[in-house]
Amino acid sequence: MDNKNLSQNDQEIILDYSKSVPANFLSNVFSYMAVALLLSGVVAYWWGTSDLVYSLYTETGLSALGWIVMLSPLAFILLMNFGINKFSQFMLTVFFLAFATLMGMSLSSIFLVYSMGSIAITFGVTAATFGTMAVLGYTTKTDLTKFGSILIMGLIGIVIASLINMFVGSSTMDYVISILGVLIFTGLTAYDVQRLKRIGAGVEYGTETAGKLAILGATSLYLNFINLFMFLLRIFGSRE
Repeated sequence: MDNKNLSQNDQEIILDYSKSVPANFLSNVFSYMAVALLLSGVVAYWWGTSDLVYSLYTETGLSALGWIVMLSPLAFILLMNFGINKFSQFMLTVFFLAFATLMGMSLSSIFLVYSMGSIAITFGVTAATFGTMAVLGYTTKTDLTKFGSILIMGLIGIVIASLINMFVGSSTMDYVISILGVLIFTGLTAYDVQRLKRIGAGVEYGTETAGKLAILGATSLYLNFINLFMFLLRIFGSRE
């Protein structure tokens, strides 16, 4: 009887551990993401409501600094993903914070285009939508892998369409791209949370590897949030 009870206790401990590890991992991911969003928000507001924002532009387009700010975040994403085994967790954290800072600088121009109230409302709608899909992705028992693959193909499609529209300049096409962007990044949020939950279940929490993966996971969710916010702002944002 005692051996049976001990075995049941062991099973309960194992079950609790299997549930807590991915939960703790995701908690770490969302903590990194929250810090990045806060940092980007502070930098965007600081630059966007001061004369600093004008240093990103010239009379004919982007300045040299503007090009650096626009392209550097992509460079940091590639650096973090391809250098995950090379760099320490501390260095990846530094890169992640630098990435969030540059993103804040690039987002500062929204304060020149949209009203403050419109930005605040859109941010709130984005947070509510993102939170709902994150909970759905964490709790659903449906495998979203195939769904995620379709969304990634859709993402590639809107990137290509956006590049084409840079030359075409169609407002209708821009509106359609924005709607599709909202749908795609809403779905990707649920998919990425489920994917990260599985990653968390397969790593030993508290190790440097888990910390590195949490930073990369936070980067993915951060990009989902920012893109969802920007597409919603393009659709519903009130221009100055």
